[in-house]
Amino acid sequence: MDLLIRNATLADGRQHIDIAIANGRIVALGHALDIPDTVVPRIIDAHGDLVTPPFVDAHFHMDATLSYGLPRVNASGTLLEGIALWGELKPTLQQEALVERALQYCDWAVARGLLAIRSHVDICDDRLLAVEALLHVKRQVAPYLDLQLVAFPQDGLLRSPTAFANLRRAIAMGVDVVGGIPHFERTMADGAESVRLLCEFAAEQGLRVDMHCDESDDPLSRHIETLAYHAQRLGMQGRVTGSHLTSMHSMDNYYVSKLLPLIREAGVAAIANPLINITLQGRHDSYPKRRGMTRVPEMLAAGIEVAFGHDCVMDPWYGLGSGDMLEVAHMGLHVAQMTGQDAMRACFAAVTGTPARILGLEDYGVEVGNWGDLVVLDAGDPIEAIRLRAARRFVIRRGQVLSEAPAAHASLHLPGRSSQVDFRLGH
Repeated sequence: MDLLIRNATLADGRQHIDIAIANGRIVALGHALDIPDTVVPRIIDAHGDLVTPPFVDAHFHMDATLSYGLPRVNASGTLLEGIALWGELKPTLQQEALVERALQYCDWAVARGLLAIRSHVDICDDRLLAVEALLHVKRQVAPYLDLQLVAFPQDGLLRSPTAFANLRRAIAMGVDVVGGIPHFERTMADGAESVRLLCEFAAEQGLRVDMHCDESDDPLSRHIETLAYHAQRLGMQGRVTGSHLTSMHSMDNYYVSKLLPLIREAGVAAIANPLINITLQGRHDSYPKRRGMTRVPEMLAAGIEVAFGHDCVMDPWYGLGSGDMLEVAHMGLHVAQMTGQDAMRACFAAVTGTPARILGLEDYGVEVGNWGDLVVLDAGDPIEAIRLRAARRFVIRRGQVLSEAPAAHASLHLPGRSSQVDFRLGH
């Protein structure tokens, strides 16, 4: 026996649940498990706190993380200046520094209960220095964090002369997923052609696809339609993802009414990046000002899998962030106006179970037989966890505690009213 958690609340509402973990896996789950304390090396009393599987970030750029201010700050705050800045920074990248920044971010992630990340890695540098660095990081963090890498042609598959050859090299080196950026090609036709080439390559290799798709305010940027078409044509249902999809924010409703069923039928998942989409989009607007995030509630209603990603933390595109997926869910909830009870729970799922399915994580979830990967949150349910961006009291991987933090309390010393404040309801 590795660990016993007593008196947990689960995301589905079950309360007073005990969870036993042995050999890294959940072996028993139920009310008042008859397990003597003497046979367990560690017991955690959750005191009714929410116990969930770990957070999953379905869209990130770890090769750029924590590089904010290098070589200078993004003065305009725009997507295109961020891309230009990254282009300036790439030739000066040093593998040791890149590894150090990525490992530091992984430390942040673990402390936040984030134990699985899909990171895009730029393959347009012919040295493939970032690919080598993140493959090294992936091996180093494997005991405590699942890092899935996407071969990402940041400068455009067809626009960059060596991009496709580099992408093939990156996949041969061990990168997991085929990426793309069709809206950054020189023409709409080139963008569509890049989608075809990449999907056919991925199908030949038996790989998943995750494309930056229509990250634009242009309502006529419609590469998600092409991506869905090829996913269905090639029989890749369930293995293809469109990330960002911000152009959908600006499309007319009639076209979207046709598009959503096509995406669902093709089994294509979607990833919105609330913090970054609302920061980078709408930069050419005065007022009314578009905020850019894709149509999350409508896609969910259509039966499309939708996850949230952090995308950026302290890099050329975004100077904030801390690896907190509850902050991402909190922002997504507000921007998408998902304030109903079921909608708020869907936002919690968008940073846990849904991205786990998109990444293809095996044996994920609080069920007997699955990995003993859990987070004990200082909250009573998923909605309260989002509201409070709840403290991660314990972060557990394969039954071993990786991180501990105190519950959030404040001792007040007010005239006539000294007390301890608990920000949770009913406590």
